[in-house]
Amino acid sequence: MATLTSRSPEETLALGEAWGRAATRGLVIGLSGELGAGKTQLVKGVARGLGITARVTSPSFALVNVYREGRLPLFHLDLYRLDTPEQIIAAGLEEYLFNPDGVAVVEWIERWTGGQVQSSRFKVQSGGGRFRRVVIEAVSETERRISYEDSGT
Repeated sequence: MATLTSRSPEETLALGEAWGRAATRGLVIGLSGELGAGKTQLVKGVARGLGITARVTSPSFALVNVYREGRLPLFHLDLYRLDTPEQIIAAGLEEYLFNPDGVAVVEWIERWTGGQVQSSRFKVQSGGGRFRRVVIEAVSETERRISYEDSGT
């Protein structure tokens, strides 16, 4: 698992932007981290890297925000309000977790994976697609430790 330190929200945004520029169709990025850790900031960067200029906001109440104006669609999911994989399926969100027709970024991915964020477990549940597991930890007011690993095809 690779680990880097972001010393500001702008650095977190820049990391997401780099990931967005390199993203290919079918990528799922699963984010874990406490409230305020910087998950949505990273998603804003992914959107920018995909060429999306719309304002990116957390879909906490909508559960999913879809942005189609970039080179690939971005599906931004927030599973915070859901407790189990069954609730996620009942909400109709499962389609975004299985080789999406664009890029899916999922905040609180551990809600889907049953509390586990190991990429091998997700790979089994997601049908073997491309998956980037990301854990964001707040080190200080502005500093974040971002660890990530890729799995899948």
